[in-house]
Amino acid sequence: MKFRFLILFLILAAKSFAQKPNVVLIYADDLGYGDLSCYGAKAIKTPNIDKLAKEGMKFTRGYSTAATCTPSRYSLLTGRYAFRRKDTGIAPGDASALIKGGQQSVASIFGKAGYQSAVVGKWHLGLGGAEGPNWNGKITNGPLDIGFNYAFLIPATGDRVPCVYVENDRVVNLDPNDPIQVNYVNKIGDWPTGKENPELLKMKHSDGHDNTIVNGIGRIGYMTGGTSALWKDEDIAQRITDKAKEFISKNSKNPFFLFFSTHDIHVPRVPNSRFLGKSGLGNRGDAILQFDDSVGQLMNLLDSLQLSSNTMVILTSDNGPVVDDGYHDGSKDNIGKHKPAAGLRGGKYSAFEAGTRVPFIVRHPSIKAGEVSNALVSQVDLIATMAGLTNQNYDIASASDSQNQLKTWLGTDSKGRAHVIEQSGTLSIVQGNWKYIKPNKGPAYNFKVDIEYGNDEAEQLYDLSRDPSERYNLAKSVPIKLNELKSLLQNELLKK
Repeated sequence: MKFRFLILFLILAAKSFAQKPNVVLIYADDLGYGDLSCYGAKAIKTPNIDKLAKEGMKFTRGYSTAATCTPSRYSLLTGRYAFRRKDTGIAPGDASALIKGGQQSVASIFGKAGYQSAVVGKWHLGLGGAEGPNWNGKITNGPLDIGFNYAFLIPATGDRVPCVYVENDRVVNLDPNDPIQVNYVNKIGDWPTGKENPELLKMKHSDGHDNTIVNGIGRIGYMTGGTSALWKDEDIAQRITDKAKEFISKNSKNPFFLFFSTHDIHVPRVPNSRFLGKSGLGNRGDAILQFDDSVGQLMNLLDSLQLSSNTMVILTSDNGPVVDDGYHDGSKDNIGKHKPAAGLRGGKYSAFEAGTRVPFIVRHPSIKAGEVSNALVSQVDLIATMAGLTNQNYDIASASDSQNQLKTWLGTDSKGRAHVIEQSGTLSIVQGNWKYIKPNKGPAYNFKVDIEYGNDEAEQLYDLSRDPSERYNLAKSVPIKLNELKSLLQNELLKK
């Protein structure tokens, strides 16, 4: 009798465990609304991502919270708009941690539900204490301190030093006799720079990126040391894809959350030889093909391990597209008829729609295949939505901007959010089909990119249903709607 009771208990426990879906979040970098063939791109094909969209739901009004990477990532993981704090601009490579140890994150929510969590790829949220990361020892205030069980990181961005991987809380392959030094103000050591030694560059810079040369490419910031730990840009995509696959395989019998944060298609775009020249659109197009391949490898692994039927896959991007972002890599010269923003105005850094309206795809066994949703969805809702998925309570005060949009993400609710806020050099708010852009003086950024930042000393109001390209400012002609959205944004700014 006791044996039968034990068998019954194990069966019930197994059924309960099986109800916990795995979650894979694929977070692209600088991927535009029009960069995927499932979103209408004609000049390039992304078959693996297209397959994901056909098997799940494609959102036409999915938003990152900011037009640059650091604030988008902060709000994604914390459930709080980054503009609510003053230090969430584009973080330098040696920045201290923006999310401190012990702070709630989406990973800690999964941890409460018994999941194993990993972040693999780009971090760019700072590391370490007030003095920044200790590259030559244990790195504190990293992903392991906010709920992740495993981390394999590009600490900041590919174009910023130090050009090394961090696994959990240590630099990978670091020789203690060759310590890393990093400085973002003054040159240190005798390593050549792009400014002083342009003849050593295999990829020329168009703006900035003329500091320390690593792998024939000038970077932002100065470094010396850590020679044995330096990455090779051509291998980054496959290296992090392999690490993501290792994590999935290791945890195939346990519920897991994987935050796969790719370097593609951020600069410097140095795709592997398998993809170089294959798109006909320059290095940027080749990097899109490489990203699609990484997605395909993960999806094929889930299939082979028979995990697809119990895994939610989310694919989106940290912000909109940019073609020339500081390097002469052939992307601008070879773009042809490809439209990275699909006709939307602006791009990365911009207050206009292309800055934050990004691809947003969700695949889950309960979603009817091939669905398309026009609901308003935002990445800031990840914490609350994943808490809903896993039936976990969370600290609402620290994730005050996050809403449980699980029904919307699974396609049972077509309404979505009432409004979303977008951060660039200024703030914007979208409610329904209307968008308001707050006035802002001066240029938002000093980067030499061929993008309209959207800053204006005058108020801007657009009807996105009739004017998705934001060409006709209706601020003066529709004052009632202008004041409504202006007040809505001001009320949001008053929240702590």
